[in-house]
Amino acid sequence: MHMQPDEAGQAEKIHKLLAGAGIGSRRAIEGWIAQGRVTVNGEPAHVGQRVTVKDKILVDGARVNIVAQTNSEILLLNKATGVICSRHDTDGRPTIFDDLPSLRNSRWISVGRLDMHTSGLLLMTNDGDLAHKLMHPSTGLDREYAVRVNVRLDQATLAQLQAGVSVDGEVLKFSDIKYYDGSGNNYWYHVVLLEGKNREVRRLFEWAGCTVSRLKRVRYGPVILPSWLRNGQWTSLQSSDLQTLYRLLGLRYRVSKKKQMRQPRVAKTSCLLPYPKLSQPVKSQPPKQTD
Repeated sequence: MHMQPDEAGQAEKIHKLLAGAGIGSRRAIEGWIAQGRVTVNGEPAHVGQRVTVKDKILVDGARVNIVAQTNSEILLLNKATGVICSRHDTDGRPTIFDDLPSLRNSRWISVGRLDMHTSGLLLMTNDGDLAHKLMHPSTGLDREYAVRVNVRLDQATLAQLQAGVSVDGEVLKFSDIKYYDGSGNNYWYHVVLLEGKNREVRRLFEWAGCTVSRLKRVRYGPVILPSWLRNGQWTSLQSSDLQTLYRLLGLRYRVSKKKQMRQPRVAKTSCLLPYPKLSQPVKSQPPKQTD
């Protein structure tokens, strides 16, 4: 059933409305709908259904209170090793959500993932549309990592890693790789990926005969991990950085009178680098998770 616009706003597809309210990512919400976990006005929801904030929407039997407008928030988290990216863990391991500030009327969404043994920059937002666009390969955002390995590679191997190599039947490559520093059994490289496939950094270095002893993400598109942000700590983007990022992605920056985040910790410096203008549209195909 297609809903008509009303005073609460235009009818939107249910996964987009819930994602925009910070309930979860579009991909996750589509899965919930397919599993029958979402109802609208007492009836099972279906993918593509249009709703408004006035509809009675339940997820797992719990009413979802969607407000017409919420503040757009982004956190930068310097993830520590040993911490997982799941919202809950049955084994009791620490998760990235444990120490984040609470939100009103929404919740934090992780922009991609880092495995338990990888540290560094993770972006968290309450805007599902923003998370979707940041993660999707067609947006064209690259990711930069600092990597410590036990072997210094020759120029021929570096060239092969940029040209592309076959690993387990899959072509993997760095868009850039540069030697940074090192000696003995510890050599540092900075590498860049355009599309982070599963364990791509580790698999590429393993192909080159290296053992990765440390892996840290230091940049996600234009967003950098500031040197002053300590391991395991978070900060929120400055308002000017938020607006710049939304303009770059072609999204509307939402502002409301009510604050969403309790106890904000605003970055003391800008965390954005100059970045090329993006022109590619985001496709409907769900994004892959990053390494």
